[in-house]
Amino acid sequence: MGVRHAREYADILKDLTEAVSGIEGSYSFFDMSKEEWEELAPAERGEIMEALADDVFYGLGQEPFMKVGDGAVAYRPKYHVIEVSLGDKEVRIVRLT
Repeated sequence: MGVRHAREYADILKDLTEAVSGIEGSYSFFDMSKEEWEELAPAERGEIMEALADDVFYGLGQEPFMKVGDGAVAYRPKYHVIEVSLGDKEVRIVRLT
């Protein structure tokens, strides 16, 4: 299936990285503990969040909904967006077109 997009992938990845970085406990996607996460330098955290965004993007091509930490990510092909839920109160939208 795949996630269909018209924007440059690099731009989508940047926006998606920023969005998933706001999810509490997102590092648990990689089976990291909070202690392991806190030991990382900011640059390393950024690299991990970019890898998470990349994995999520491609994962949404197979399964349109994924739990990530305390949030969730959903591909909405009808609206050409990815919705990132940061817990119960906030949703960020990543445009694909």
